[in-house]
Amino acid sequence: MYIGGISLVIVLNCLSMCLKVIVEKAERSDIPSIDKKKYLVPADLTVGQFVYVIRKRIKLSAEKAIFIFVDNVLPPTGAIMSAIYDEKKDEDGFLYVTYSGENTFGDLTSH
Repeated sequence: MYIGGISLVIVLNCLSMCLKVIVEKAERSDIPSIDKKKYLVPADLTVGQFVYVIRKRIKLSAEKAIFIFVDNVLPPTGAIMSAIYDEKKDEDGFLYVTYSGENTFGDLTSH
């Protein structure tokens, strides 16, 4: 069964295997704002794949840089989103991700 071009099976699988993520632009960044802030992200998605999703949503050209931060830390692009979620999710059940066109926080290591 399809709903608006999306398989119902995919939607149902995502509800049980997806992470709740809120994406916000860094305050002083001159990068475009994102049109949608809440995402259901597949648990096995890598950080790099999620950055690609954000890049597409804000229509950022390939030559422009984008960085995402979780708790002011730049996670490795190869990290699995579920690992970041398990370690850093808020008590409200959401993982909060900030994006910027600059490496504004400076700390490139994960804790």
